[in-house]
Amino acid sequence: MIRFAWTRFRTQAAVGAGVLAIAAIVLLVTGIQLAHAYDAAAAACKQHGNCAGLFNAFLTQGYFTAGKLLGAAGLAVPGLIGMFWRAPLVARELETGTFRLAWTQGVTRTRWLAAKLAIAGAAAIAAGELFTLMVNWWSSPIHKANAGYTAFTSGSFQSGVAPVGYAAFAFALGVTAGLLIRRTLPAMAVTLAIFTAVIIAFPIWVRPHLIPPVRTTSALSLASVAVTGGTSDGHLILTTNTATVLPGAWVISTQVTTPDGRAASSEPAGPCATSSASAQACNDYIGSLHFQQTVTYQPASRYWAFQWVETAIYLALALILAGLCFLRIRPGRSAEPGIPPPPRHRPGPRARKVPVTSFQPSRTRLAGQARRRPKWLPACRGTWS
Repeated sequence: MIRFAWTRFRTQAAVGAGVLAIAAIVLLVTGIQLAHAYDAAAAACKQHGNCAGLFNAFLTQGYFTAGKLLGAAGLAVPGLIGMFWRAPLVARELETGTFRLAWTQGVTRTRWLAAKLAIAGAAAIAAGELFTLMVNWWSSPIHKANAGYTAFTSGSFQSGVAPVGYAAFAFALGVTAGLLIRRTLPAMAVTLAIFTAVIIAFPIWVRPHLIPPVRTTSALSLASVAVTGGTSDGHLILTTNTATVLPGAWVISTQVTTPDGRAASSEPAGPCATSSASAQACNDYIGSLHFQQTVTYQPASRYWAFQWVETAIYLALALILAGLCFLRIRPGRSAEPGIPPPPRHRPGPRARKVPVTSFQPSRTRLAGQARRRPKWLPACRGTWS
């Protein structure tokens, strides 16, 4: 059965391997050029001492946009694999009716589905992780040049072990959609839609609650103040940058308040209201207000903990979907739409065993039966014998 499953899957595997090979060549050639451009910008930074300006110029050459697109592609690849590989894997068999041939050749339903899941699932996970590694290597110079970059963000993880969970979940989702919908194109569309929704919703509503965040309150550091100004009604505008205070951390929320708990925007702008005021005068004014900064964040040391927890959740979802597939094709359940499963054979009540004994009538009984006149004979004189 494994050989038969591989024969059915080898065309898709060959196409996927070809696409990965082309992507590897393109990323290798452009990645070498990107690394040389970063080295040149770093060398100029050491000579002129203006690293921020040079790195910003390096990022505005189109590399930053390309890195964003490749990161999105790294997240989309598991969904595309689930759509083009997994959904037709079972849906095509059920749609064309070829599953009947496999089930009547001495192959059980469980073995038939297990062989398909094992071969195609391993290929899907390997392809997704390999493409993610290539994209991460290509984007490494961009990450170094971007001072505000951290892999520990609120978006989906684009490196590490989490993409393995994404690929496994997309794989199981595609197989389940194909088994339930039984049509190839609708199953592909449903797979892509559900995977996209989960990938977007999970970092926003689920990940922040996996591990309780750390909440700290401290005096506002002027080094973390990024933007100052004033509103039209004369109130203070204050924006902070926690990347300098908490490098590599995932900042969930930040709030600047006065010592009595009021928001910083309730204070008058003072010297910070006009752009003509000196930066030193604005900083002195902000320092005199004794602001406090409350930051809710996940430390950078929890990066791998989140990776493993999120991977385990996606793998658990994949196992649940795989179990649903095995339950769907269990023996005794009809695989044809609209046909009820065959009734189970219920044995009738057991017959009461009657002991077999030898029957030997007595001579007296035999004599009485011989003298008895049959009813159909007319009565006559004499003795009936």
